[in-house]
Amino acid sequence: PMPPKAAKKPKKAVLFFEVEILDAKTREKLCFLDKVEPHATIAEIKNLFTKSHPQWYPARQSLRLDPKGKSLKDEDVLQKLPVGTTATLYFRDLGAQISWVTVFLTEYAGPLFIYLLFYFRVPFIYGHKYDFTSSRHTVVHLACICHSFHYIKRLLETLFVHRFSHGTMPLRNIFKNCTYYWGFAAWMAYYINHPLYTPPTYGAQQVKLALAIFVICQLGNFSIHMALRDLRPAGSKTRKIPYPTKNPFTWLFVLVSCPNYTYEVGSWIGFAIMTQCLPVALFSLVGFTQMTIWAKGKHRSYLKEFRDYPPLRMPIIPFLL
Repeated sequence: PMPPKAAKKPKKAVLFFEVEILDAKTREKLCFLDKVEPHATIAEIKNLFTKSHPQWYPARQSLRLDPKGKSLKDEDVLQKLPVGTTATLYFRDLGAQISWVTVFLTEYAGPLFIYLLFYFRVPFIYGHKYDFTSSRHTVVHLACICHSFHYIKRLLETLFVHRFSHGTMPLRNIFKNCTYYWGFAAWMAYYINHPLYTPPTYGAQQVKLALAIFVICQLGNFSIHMALRDLRPAGSKTRKIPYPTKNPFTWLFVLVSCPNYTYEVGSWIGFAIMTQCLPVALFSLVGFTQMTIWAKGKHRSYLKEFRDYPPLRMPIIPFLL
């Protein structure tokens, strides 16, 4: 006799989601997605939304559960969100986007090129008789080397070291950022390379001390960037607590959350002492103010995300700030 056929197991029913996307401002229905997989990510939903609205590519989209709420992360999974099987998401247009790499390359290439125009005293800057002349002060040439080194380092780090958690930023920001970097570069370069520039009050000793501060802080800044790079595998958005490594420059992690900013400010303070130039001091002050805001934000997010975050750390200045 034939063996009895094994009973077929009933297929497990797959529960699909329906996703309704409304405009966060007008509440107008923009899109209705049927049969969305429960394990679909927000990134995948953005791609589906783009098919019906090609003008809003994924990087331009902000999807949220509440019209005035926080944007959902690309890696958030639909079935893990506090929604029913019919989910309502609210859309906001973030505006035209540009990649972070492009932004940084534009921001940093500008000051490098602008400073050299003043250093070589190209025509129409200081008057005809000074065209392509050279300063007799050693500190002027040293300042040009330091300034150029700083921005070449930044360009190379953008290309080969930094790993960005966000791929893009709003296009309008590039105009604001470039005005800041390019404007200050032109302002400080005009005075440092001016034919009537006077060297620092305490001469060679002041310049040597300032150069030592600048070089140490540049090495420290690079060391921190390398340590942060090693924390995040390529292509991932993994966040870990940064700790000191065998490199002594990273030991500042014991006391501050963002030592890269501490070293960056230190570099510009060194450059200000070296050149004894007011626009450089103002650039250092404005930079310090902005980096303090960024450092406080990162420090808060570290405390929120990691319960075992080192309690001794401050955002940017040990024991103070």
